[in-house]
Amino acid sequence: MENRLELLAPAGSFESLKAAVCAGADAAYMGGGRFGARAYADNPEGGALTEAIDYAHFYGVKLYLTVNTLLKERELEQELYEYLRPCYEHGLDAVIVQDVGVLRAVREWFPDLPVHASTQMTVCGAGGARLLEREGVRRIVPARELSLAELSEIRRASGLEIECFVHGALCYCYSGQCLFSSILGGRSGNRGRCAQPCRLSYEALAGRKPVSGGEGTLLSPKDLCAIDLLPQIARAGVCSLKIEGRMKRPEYVAGVVRIYRKYVDRYLQYGEKDYRVSEADRKELLLLFNRDGFSRGYYERHNGRELMALAGRKPDAREKKAYEERLQALRREYVETEKKLPISGVLYAEAGRPMRLELAPAKTGGDRGAGTEGVTVYGECPQVPKNRPMEASQFEKQLGKTGNTPFEWAELEVRLQGPLFVPVQAVNQLRRDAFSKLQERLVQSFWRTGPAETAMRANGRGSESFGVGPAGAARALHISVETGEQLREVLERAEYLKEKSGLSFGAVYVDAESMEEELEEAVCRIREKGLKAYAALPVIFRMKTAERYENRKDRWLSLPADGYVFRNLEEYEFLRSSGFEGDLISDHNVYTFNRRSRGFWKEKGVRFVTAPLELNGRELRETACDDSIQIVYGRYPMMVTAGCLHKTLDRCRRKTELWMLRDRYQNLFPVKNCCRDCYNVIYNSRPLYLLDQLDGPGEFHAGIFRVMFTTEDAGEVRKVLEQLVKRSRPDGDFTRGHRKRGVE
Repeated sequence: MENRLELLAPAGSFESLKAAVCAGADAAYMGGGRFGARAYADNPEGGALTEAIDYAHFYGVKLYLTVNTLLKERELEQELYEYLRPCYEHGLDAVIVQDVGVLRAVREWFPDLPVHASTQMTVCGAGGARLLEREGVRRIVPARELSLAELSEIRRASGLEIECFVHGALCYCYSGQCLFSSILGGRSGNRGRCAQPCRLSYEALAGRKPVSGGEGTLLSPKDLCAIDLLPQIARAGVCSLKIEGRMKRPEYVAGVVRIYRKYVDRYLQYGEKDYRVSEADRKELLLLFNRDGFSRGYYERHNGRELMALAGRKPDAREKKAYEERLQALRREYVETEKKLPISGVLYAEAGRPMRLELAPAKTGGDRGAGTEGVTVYGECPQVPKNRPMEASQFEKQLGKTGNTPFEWAELEVRLQGPLFVPVQAVNQLRRDAFSKLQERLVQSFWRTGPAETAMRANGRGSESFGVGPAGAARALHISVETGEQLREVLERAEYLKEKSGLSFGAVYVDAESMEEELEEAVCRIREKGLKAYAALPVIFRMKTAERYENRKDRWLSLPADGYVFRNLEEYEFLRSSGFEGDLISDHNVYTFNRRSRGFWKEKGVRFVTAPLELNGRELRETACDDSIQIVYGRYPMMVTAGCLHKTLDRCRRKTELWMLRDRYQNLFPVKNCCRDCYNVIYNSRPLYLLDQLDGPGEFHAGIFRVMFTTEDAGEVRKVLEQLVKRSRPDGDFTRGHRKRGVE
């Protein structure tokens, strides 16, 4: 059993922070006005943010700042440093990041500031954890889809702290792998502006035949409630128990924190053997918020119907009334009531010597870290009384008036030497001075001095510099395929594409997930055509997949391919730790929104970097160069999910199929279930199409164009390749992606 478990609360506003502290949180995570994954929360800005840090520290609570979005070049190099420096100076306990460019910048600018890797990094295994540990990350928040066994493996294989969600809303998509809100409405989840399209109704179709019946919210998981699993989660090596809810009301935060505080303390005191959760506490958690009840999340199961909020049930009048009554009670107790810090003090008074009051936080069993040191203040000199001397109780009465201060007395001792007289106002002033000095000490003991050298680095001087290839330089063509049928059509037209496309057709990527059995043959056929062959590894690389690859490591290292396309941290680590020395290509979901993130991967030997899908043309020009890959055709993978439509609808046949999701506008989104590693990919209803713009002056700043085939049949592949050669305008439904608009 761990000696200490951190209870980590959401703070979407200053009021929520106060509620969390009052209800017993050990730490809180909060976003400021910029760069947080909850842009629509009531995030504090400027001085309010540093005030929040000081407030948390006064009560011995840690505060972590979320910078867990992808940052564009100008944001990272011109804004982030000045945003972080005041927080750093006020003793910020850690910064939570998604972007490896941000990770690099923070480690350079503020070397002693702990960095936590956000769940948006989609860390799914020990390999990703080890890579981040080498980069100076202190703690990871793994993908929420991981099991207890996978968490245990990460803890065994690395020295990192592990923080996991135990309560609140779940995304249907692996965090950081979702483009649904971004592509449909321009509100990017990777930029903190998700519009939650997963909560809407959809209809599932198999072969154009509806199979979902009346169940519509197919992508909406129930809220997580893992309060019954706290002992098992702790045993798996998790040190921080995280509650989701920065968009929730302060009363919700207080209510959930209060109950989890009770059971964390119970576990720490009595252990796992007698750990039980009362039915009354379960009902209160349900009352505060739920979606068709709760699930235990992915800790014990990979997916399934029980995890999904399919009914979309609304609370009745009785439940609404009980909810409002409970919120009012929580507001009175935790939101409107200011928390008091217990203190201990000793007053020394003797005629002819200044009064001395020693004050310190009371010993309550908590760990205040640097804030435990007390203060000593001096006041007027007591006089020998002409008449009746003052009693100790008179001193206690005046010193005991805590009023509007954040203190309350746990223990006060008055030590008088001989008969004394002191004016009442002098005792009051001594008390005020002591309270003020202790409050200042408790806060400022966390403060730091800003690094002197970093100001000169804040304007991009610390970032890598890249140049774009010469205008008009010959560009290469790469094509990716996911089926043998697609590969056959591409190879049959290889010579035609070399001669007529106006591009240097150089490589084909073969999807290793869907084509694993035929991979060697496919690679050989590609190379026989004088093309480079790359194996594109699975989108998700969890423990089961990693074990399969480790067991056949010789096969992957001896594959006659020219290199690999990797799609996550775990795959990079697998290849490099295995001694692979061939070409590596990062896919679009290994995000490179800025030069620092590009530099991160280039330093690690990555030859080609695929541009992310959410930057517009101008933003791409700031980071792209001749070794950049730009996708110019293909269906965007909108979501990668552990949830499976087949399992949700009790139709699992352990067979890869292509279904459709139909939304309320009758758009059809192809869904591929990847059974070997058990995940789904939901593709956009319309393909990206930029083939008619490839020859425009200044349109692209990448050295390689990639045509990405996903769900196309042979006829569609032939048509697209012909359109590529002719630079034809599209004749069907298509999208230009974020080429012009980008995301906020």
